[in-house]
Amino acid sequence: MKLRKSSKDPELYYYLNAKGEKLWMYRHKYNDKSGKRREKKKSSFTNEKVALQALLEVKAATLRGETKQVEYDQITVGEWLDIWYDMNKKKWKESTCVQRELVLRLHLKPMLGKYKLQNLDRLTYEREFINKLEGQYKDSSIRQWHNVFKIAINAAVESEILIRNRFTKVAIVSDELEVMNNYLSPVELVTFLDDAKKQESITNYSFLLTIAYTGIRRGEAMGLQWKNIDFENNTIKIERTRDHLGVRSPKTKNSYRTISIDEMVLKQLESYKMWCKKTLFSYGEKITDETFVFITDHGASPISSIIRSLNRILDRTSLPKITIHGLRHTHCTILLNRGRNVKVIAERLGNTPAMVYNVYGHVLKESEQESVTLFSQSLEPSGANFGAN
Repeated sequence: MKLRKSSKDPELYYYLNAKGEKLWMYRHKYNDKSGKRREKKKSSFTNEKVALQALLEVKAATLRGETKQVEYDQITVGEWLDIWYDMNKKKWKESTCVQRELVLRLHLKPMLGKYKLQNLDRLTYEREFINKLEGQYKDSSIRQWHNVFKIAINAAVESEILIRNRFTKVAIVSDELEVMNNYLSPVELVTFLDDAKKQESITNYSFLLTIAYTGIRRGEAMGLQWKNIDFENNTIKIERTRDHLGVRSPKTKNSYRTISIDEMVLKQLESYKMWCKKTLFSYGEKITDETFVFITDHGASPISSIIRSLNRILDRTSLPKITIHGLRHTHCTILLNRGRNVKVIAERLGNTPAMVYNVYGHVLKESEQESVTLFSQSLEPSGANFGAN
């Protein structure tokens, strides 16, 4: 293919294709950040003006030092997600790797993988990803997948492949909606725990009681060892989490915490510990500080799931359908309705005050309205003369 230079720029050329059609291309030479000589070229422009504009944009980018963006301007979203995952998988926890690999393989790459990374805009992202998922999946799941995508895009910005993250302000339905239908009232919680105590095993009851009265996460409860229960100071120390993938550090830095526990819960755990000693002994084992608190009736191994027990209780009592995490929501909602300090609640849950305000905003609004009503009612006896001259 014979190239002929354009008179408008020495790096702009035209040529004839196999059909004899006149097309345009550019070949721009530049030095990357390491000083290595590189060339960026692109062909098949149908007219000189468009080709020249594209060349000038590339020149401007290299002059600004944006050589990475020039080098990766053809990379697709799918290709970048693979690069990002491979670069970071050794740094992440095993559970994070599993979760993100599934999100990439099942959702992000099939729906967005074909788009050029630098060309994908917010409108296309919302139309082709967020809007198509809404109604098919839970809002919390969509929010989780969106967060993974934002993290990957932030990495592209840090790698100087993108100038900025266009997707940070994409609106996802608030966590409030998930919480609003996933908690019990104080009366319902009493019914729930009464049934658990009468109908479920001592392990299941002790586990559910502990979560309901402390607000700790399911994985945190499964990760408790007897050394974490301080019977003298009435506290529980959270320093690990456990699930089907194994034992690992807690979810966030805030998740490391020591919280006070109710006297009733403490007495239940004391009784339960005696049961654990007998059960372990029957299998030729001894209870130690490192023994996991919640164990099965058969085999005395650490429990792996409590969902069946939860569903049995809800079916027997006809209470609203909630998840195990709903007991954590219940704990927080009850405290908020009692007017407890948000900062104190956040520390108890292993969250930040900002997260509590975001997730439980509807509860706080209801409490605020109740406060306004109570204030007005307190002035009613003298309300007629209030403010009179």
